Amino acid sequence: MRHTTSAGPRTVDMEDGFRPVAPPAWMRWLPFVYVAFVLLLEATLQKEWAVSFFLIALPAIAAYAFGPVVVAVFTVFSILLEGSLAAISHHLGENHHVTADIATTVVGILSAALAAHRRRQEAHLVHASSVAEALMRALLRPVPHQVGNVLAASLYRPSEAGTMVGGDLFDVRATPAGERAVIGDVRGKGLPAVRTVASLLGSFREAAYEAEDLPAVAARLERGLVREAEEIHDEELFATAVLIEYDSVADRVTVTNHGHVEPVLISCGEVHVLDGPPALPLGLSDLAAADRPAARSHRFARGDVLLLVTDGLVEARDTGGDFYPLVERLRHRFEGRPAPGPADVVNFLNTDLPRHTRDLHDDVAMLAIAPHSRI
Repeated sequence: MRHTTSAGPRTVDMEDGFRPVAPPAWMRWLPFVYVAFVLLLEATLQKEWAVSFFLIALPAIAAYAFGPVVVAVFTVFSILLEGSLAAISHHLGENHHVTADIATTVVGILSAALAAHRRRQEAHLVHASSVAEALMRALLRPVPHQVGNVLAASLYRPSEAGTMVGGDLFDVRATPAGERAVIGDVRGKGLPAVRTVASLLGSFREAAYEAEDLPAVAARLERGLVREAEEIHDEELFATAVLIEYDSVADRVTVTNHGHVEPVLISCGEVHVLDGPPALPLGLSDLAAADRPAARSHRFARGDVLLLVTDGLVEARDTGGDFYPLVERLRHRFEGRPAPGPADVVNFLNTDLPRHTRDLHDDVAMLAIAPHSRI
């Protein structure tokens, strides 16, 4: 499961709830193929072979793909077909054929019960997945295509297919100080990571409006994460993050990086990394002097796109073990070409990443922003 939001024409890819995955076509056709196989054996083997006994397995085969009612139909069909084949060979009333009918009935009852249990388990998993999806949508709220003076596009792709639970986070807020955004990656996975994500996003959504500058926002996040670590008794809890602030009057973007993947700027047909003075990840400030993290400003004007990603993207490996070459792929696609929009960048990575790797071992989050044209 993934969700995306974008600027311009909406490229939202959000499913309206989870549904059970339909069995593959070959599994649905398998009972019919099996019956044809039994009839072929009956026509080719000698009469002393009781080929009809193979039909005892038919209800169990049907239970893999169908519900209890269809399995019951296959059971009745098996008994009737067994009787027909026995009548053709004039063995209908013999004890072993009666025993085969009884065995088919027993297997059919058990298979129908198995199919009903499988349906209940599927419904339970759908409910659990829907709850997880609602949880993550409440946390990682879809980023609007316009937030204040910036256009935005975002994507979240969990490493585990069919779930929305993960440890990545992002958000964009229009504040009196300018548009502020965060992207981060919490240590750990599963529900403990989701709790930390909720704590960090809550701290950011409050501090973004109240703190005077980005270092002050980071300090609020740091204090919140320290409290979270104390509550859950995790001395190794931390989160990497990048915080940005856009000044639409000065056409400048300010960045602080707390041990996270460096932002990438696409500007004037060129792609380059916005590296700068690094700071410790959030939650680890006690490992160094209590200096405020350094913030660095960069020109950010109309036609530019700033891309923020988590390490799940840049650490995705191909079959040869090579990491995803983010900057090289962006240069190949956008360098020397007309200015893209945030949605163009996110959609490109969303289609290009699966070409590089089929199996993600970490969640992937992306957030792209661009200055909105002022008239």
